[in-house]
Amino acid sequence: MDVLTRYAPQLLGVLRVVTGLQFLEHGTAKILHFPHVAQYDHLAILSFPAGIAGLLEIVLGVLIVIGLFGRVAAFIASGEMAVAYFMAHFPHGFYPLLNGGDTAICFCFIFLYIAAAGPGAFALNQK
Repeated sequence: MDVLTRYAPQLLGVLRVVTGLQFLEHGTAKILHFPHVAQYDHLAILSFPAGIAGLLEIVLGVLIVIGLFGRVAAFIASGEMAVAYFMAHFPHGFYPLLNGGDTAICFCFIFLYIAAAGPGAFALNQK
């Protein structure tokens, strides 16, 4: 598919923006309760680990979406998702589909790829 090769930077930029927005949404659900998710109703902002994770998801999500310090933010977000998988999901079973960890795994590896490949097009900085 050589026809898509010329659009690789733009597609990487779109991947970064869309994934960053989804990551940001998880943070706003935990901290701002928007969109409303019942399991986060009694979550305190500085509670550990979910409250801290929510703050990280908001800050890192915004940085990833706008492409500011994109590699560093994506690397930290990748690590957060690896920790989230092993702390919150893996104890409930081996299979990601059954333990609810498939989203965390996808976030982890998409952010790891962005950290390695760079932010792509539409980023405030290319570092």
